[in-house]
Amino acid sequence: MIRTAALDALPVREAVPALLSALDDHGTAVLCAPPGTGKTTLVPLVLAGLVGGGPRRRVVVAEPRRIAARAAARRMAWLLGEQVGGAVGFTVRGERVVGPDTVVEVVTTGVLLQRLQRDQELTGVDVVILDECHERHLDADTVAAFLLDVRETLRPELRLVAASATTDSAGWARVLGGAPVVEAAGVSYPVETVWAPPARPVRPPHGMRVDPAQLTHVASVVRRALAERAGDVLCFLPGVGEIARVAGQLGGVDAEVLQIHGRAPAAAQDAALSVADHRRVILSTAVAESSLTVPGVRVVVDSGLAREPRVDHARGLGALATVRASRAAGRQRAGRAGREAPGAVYRCWAEAEDGRLAAFPAPEIRVADLAQFALQAACWGDPDATGLALLDPPPAGAMAAAREVLVAVGAVDPAGGVTARGRRMARLGLHPRLARALLDGSAALGARRAAEVVALISEEPPREYGDDLAGAWRRARAGGDGYAARWRTEARRLERAVAPAGRTAETGAGAAPRTPLGCGTAAGDQPPDPRASNAGGADSSARPAFEERGPGRSHDLSASPAFEARGSGRSPGSGAAPDDGAAGLIAALAFPERVAKARGESAFLMANGTAAELGDGSRLRSAPWLAVAVADRPPHSASARVRLAAVLDEDTARVAAGHLLTDGEEVCWEDGDLVARAAERLGAIELAVRPLRSPDPALVRAALLDGLRSEGLGLLRWSPDAVTLRSRLGFLHRTLGGAWPDVADDRALVERADEWLEPELSRARRRADLGRIDAGQALNRLLPWATGEAGRLDELAPERLEVPSGSRIRLDYSAEHGRPVLAVKLQELFGLAQTPRVAGVPVVVHLLSPAGRPAAVTSDLASFWQGGYRAVRAELRGRYPKHPWPEDPATAEPTRHTNARLRR
Repeated sequence: MIRTAALDALPVREAVPALLSALDDHGTAVLCAPPGTGKTTLVPLVLAGLVGGGPRRRVVVAEPRRIAARAAARRMAWLLGEQVGGAVGFTVRGERVVGPDTVVEVVTTGVLLQRLQRDQELTGVDVVILDECHERHLDADTVAAFLLDVRETLRPELRLVAASATTDSAGWARVLGGAPVVEAAGVSYPVETVWAPPARPVRPPHGMRVDPAQLTHVASVVRRALAERAGDVLCFLPGVGEIARVAGQLGGVDAEVLQIHGRAPAAAQDAALSVADHRRVILSTAVAESSLTVPGVRVVVDSGLAREPRVDHARGLGALATVRASRAAGRQRAGRAGREAPGAVYRCWAEAEDGRLAAFPAPEIRVADLAQFALQAACWGDPDATGLALLDPPPAGAMAAAREVLVAVGAVDPAGGVTARGRRMARLGLHPRLARALLDGSAALGARRAAEVVALISEEPPREYGDDLAGAWRRARAGGDGYAARWRTEARRLERAVAPAGRTAETGAGAAPRTPLGCGTAAGDQPPDPRASNAGGADSSARPAFEERGPGRSHDLSASPAFEARGSGRSPGSGAAPDDGAAGLIAALAFPERVAKARGESAFLMANGTAAELGDGSRLRSAPWLAVAVADRPPHSASARVRLAAVLDEDTARVAAGHLLTDGEEVCWEDGDLVARAAERLGAIELAVRPLRSPDPALVRAALLDGLRSEGLGLLRWSPDAVTLRSRLGFLHRTLGGAWPDVADDRALVERADEWLEPELSRARRRADLGRIDAGQALNRLLPWATGEAGRLDELAPERLEVPSGSRIRLDYSAEHGRPVLAVKLQELFGLAQTPRVAGVPVVVHLLSPAGRPAAVTSDLASFWQGGYRAVRAELRGRYPKHPWPEDPATAEPTRHTNARLRR
């Protein structure tokens, strides 16, 4: 029996006519409705014709999270007086509850994305509602873009609604082709804001780390809220670890402490969403922000923290990062307190900080690893995603990095077109790296064992499982906790997904004909072929990955010690590999650039060039090789921290990362000298090396140039005359330019090595040979001989300048101000009325005492004689009475001698 009173009480009813009109006129609409108004529950029922008397339509509601999808379906079924699986059903990964009469189906965005790739027309679906679109999850943005493509090219009658309580309505309206924005007034109960910042400053979050003092403060605010307010308390925290720590600090409170997060068992999630007859504290991640009402909640405690994906594209290390939650997330969280009655939100930060928070969460497409998105786009027929209607375009650098991954795993060809193997990967619902590991690993281990390890990596096990992947695998098999239950469910799903391929004759002869949109059908979707010979889940399309060739060699998994059956003599494909070797293979196939070789106790070097370290007490510390499955790099740290890894042997590393194998001559500048060797490498890891006796002269010359670039031209022999010549040429270049070369910059001179360092450079073989090259003689080759200007060098920039006393004084052209310096005893310039000039530039005269000490500096000798000389004369005549100090120096006789010498 339909619960009419409950339906009539939902405030969104007032906006339904405008929404129906918008869909009739435009086919698309943006629905903005505050939390608790019924946009997630009433609107789908109305659009499906289940209430309100409209025509019967098939409606699909896409939710960002499984818990929200299940809760929304249960709520709608309750409003209709039915059980889930009747008119309303849901589908999430690993669980599907629908029936023949289902017309409203709630799915996760990931499920809808897979459905679109299989059936781009969404046959039989009339309306799609994208709920909570403000969260900007990558799957949701992708689904929206694909649906708009479908409307434009295949099904213009398909109706599309983007719904949220807090979103960029103008942006979504633009993406949806100028869709009308329909707003529903909220009549939720008032929520009082209580600002509750920590009494003392706490360290801001970085990486995954949250200051323990912050969590202690959150726990104290929960206790305060319990004491000051009635009703249940919903506390938002960034992750499972923080939830566990705060739960541990709430011991003894007069309330039941529950935990909601994506990893919690469905039964535990359902319990938290059920009405209780006792007081509760619900600790939740962002899963409780949207689309569901937690009964009994009157108080929200908001830590102000959230988790967002980040990726280091250069190193291939991705991880979640703890960030400050946006203002939009804060409004969503606060709204949970006013669903059923007046409530309060305790915000664990100062009111002054609120205005500095981001308005909306960072769109995942801007910050996340885009390999899976790029594969979906390639399957859709738009490898660059340039034709997709996206609210934010994918960053070019992230897409380029994603393309490299997809090419490496064989999902796309070098031009970006999806391969048959790539289409199959897309259907597995895994990151392409893990899809590669599942497909290729099944050929060596069997579908079940490969699926179990991939399931373990796809959802990182709890920290208490340790950092040993094989050990975590054994613990999950024997475990009875919530994680182990989810792991077993996912492993069975993956085994079913990959096992039929072993009985399917996948041609591997190239990509199947493309449909206009999506991947169409693929061999993995065909019925089992009894003629296929690949038993045990092996995939014929995966076979080339096990035959990757390094230079001059071939590697085969069956030759790897890790896959020798223990005393059984069975083939590796039978699944008899030890746990360590099997786990190592899967991790290495998924992350070949993270295979790592030991270079000291607990220290490793990964193939991508990143150093990696194990934690204290890890049993992996003595392993010669590791396959790193999970790693992160703390801010300002040069080394990655290994979170999950497996023991590996070198042969398996060569197979899994075969595309990184190189074997050839290396001639380079290293540790201050030229090094020539023949080296075999796996990425940055050195496998074998031997010295080269006769390296390629061209490589030697290039390496010597690298040395000159890194250490400078000081490697050459610079005599005093050579240094002076360089200074003189630099002066002429600054003063006259033209044909006079720029010799001041070492790097510029190195780039012109062909013009002045030959033939000596080509004859050099080591650092010592560079030291024998006369830099002055070499610089002479850069003089403008062709124009005849070279012959004027001594005229324009003389090395020495003759002064009135007859002395020839060396000029210094190295001064920072760029003008030549003449350092000369003052008496030797008597009688010189004007400052000497070089290339038309007056020199800077450093006037010295008879003892050669600085007495004055001038660029205008005439002015000095008239003014400054008197003060200098008064000071020096008493100190040097034996030297002449005439009153009129401009007419006096220049001299280098004393008065007595002059009288002889």
